[in-house]
Amino acid sequence: MTLRKLDKDVKPSRLRGHTALVTGATRGIGLAIARALATEGCNLILTGRDEPTLTRISRELSRHRIRAFAQACDVRDPHSVDALFRSIRAQYKRLDILINNAGIAHANLPIEKLPLPVWKDVLETNLDGMFLVTQAALAMMKRGGTIVNSLSVAANRVFVGSAAYNTSKHGALGLTNTLREELRPRGIRVIGILPGATDTDIWTTLWPQAPRRKMMSPETVARAVVQAILLPANATVETLEIRPTAGTL
Repeated sequence: MTLRKLDKDVKPSRLRGHTALVTGATRGIGLAIARALATEGCNLILTGRDEPTLTRISRELSRHRIRAFAQACDVRDPHSVDALFRSIRAQYKRLDILINNAGIAHANLPIEKLPLPVWKDVLETNLDGMFLVTQAALAMMKRGGTIVNSLSVAANRVFVGSAAYNTSKHGALGLTNTLREELRPRGIRVIGILPGATDTDIWTTLWPQAPRRKMMSPETVARAVVQAILLPANATVETLEIRPTAGTL
């Protein structure tokens, strides 16, 4: 047996026996986090709106000898969230990790030209969805659990032409900070991740001409998330801002 093969075989699975729910798991940062958790031996519940893609990804990740359950869910819809958690409760006794990653953007438009349906769709997905999923998940989480809310640098700054996106992320940061204080006595950590420009499909909507070669990869963000989760129980990262070394694009 080669040394490389031996090292691969003995790599510890630091999250073996844990279960994580990842929303927005079919692409981008959500998919990268799901893959990173799978390599650590974490069982996964994957959700998003694209059921065929969810099925394909769950099969892919099952190769890590983990349990990967997938169910489509529209986080904007309380009934859809309820259906997801009915399925989860039927199969799992507890939830150790929640990754709130589902999110959308909108075309660059000034406020005076931003349609109300677009505004509502972004707020309902990025903020209401986070609230609904978190509220349902808390009934299954115990001391030692971790909630990771995937936000954006737009959570504490603004980008012209992105009013709904900025507002949703500012609101999600407020929700994250409030949730952290409420859950401290229960021993559940709450981590806000604020990535800068990351090479994902969201830029097709936000800025189609964006210089993607200067951006971070989703895998870079995922590695930071997993390292934060793996901190000892008596330590936490409360907010983590990750930026490309290129700075502001």
